[in-house]
Amino acid sequence: MFYKDVEGFKSLNGYVIDDVWYPRVTKIVGIKAKPALYRFYAEAASFSAADSIAKKSASEGTQIHEVVEKILVGEFPVIEPNIAPAIAAFKEFIAKKNIQADPALIEKRIVHYDQRYAGTIDVVALIDGKLGILDIKTSQAIYRDYNLQISAYMEALRPEVKDLQTRWILRIDQIQHCLKCGATLRTKGGREKIKIDWGSSLMKKCGHQWSEVKGDVELQEFPYWQEDYEAFLAAKKLWEWENEYWLKKIGYI
Repeated sequence: MFYKDVEGFKSLNGYVIDDVWYPRVTKIVGIKAKPALYRFYAEAASFSAADSIAKKSASEGTQIHEVVEKILVGEFPVIEPNIAPAIAAFKEFIAKKNIQADPALIEKRIVHYDQRYAGTIDVVALIDGKLGILDIKTSQAIYRDYNLQISAYMEALRPEVKDLQTRWILRIDQIQHCLKCGATLRTKGGREKIKIDWGSSLMKKCGHQWSEVKGDVELQEFPYWQEDYEAFLAAKKLWEWENEYWLKKIGYI
């Protein structure tokens, strides 16, 4: 990526905390290859078309994030129609799981001073009697890459939050089901994606009759983070190698 100057690099890649600059966790893990993302861009009509979809999708994800975090602290935010099914499913889910969150530990900036990185956690939550980091995603699946990010958060936050035990990914999405064959349709960022079982002749031939849009919520726990954290540190080393020029300019290395 091209950076005009040192300040541009710093603002796009990290945070200044107590007058010290730290790289962001999400930028560090971004060094890892993402084949699914590359395939998405390759299949798009053009790079600009794919970029437009990605930006709109990110905006929709931010909408869900903001509403979910307000609900977790007892607020009653306005819910836009375009995300209403996802939020309805989320409300039903937290009522069943009795998820509790501390307002002081939502969107909290964290720093690992020894390893020199920073980030912003979504939520520290109490779920089923366990205290852990809850990271909210609006993707179509829970990808292993996410474990690098939340392992970095765990290691940075553990000295500060007593009894921090585990970490979860909470995926919140919206889909439609075919009433005839069971295929699913996901529309995000203006892009429609149909998922079928290619071994099913019915799904392959079906003309599809789609249901109304419904929320889709999935929670997965990842209690063992040590190996993921080692992988994160390896990614950080590679990220530092990739950005050596700018990091030397600002005195980070």
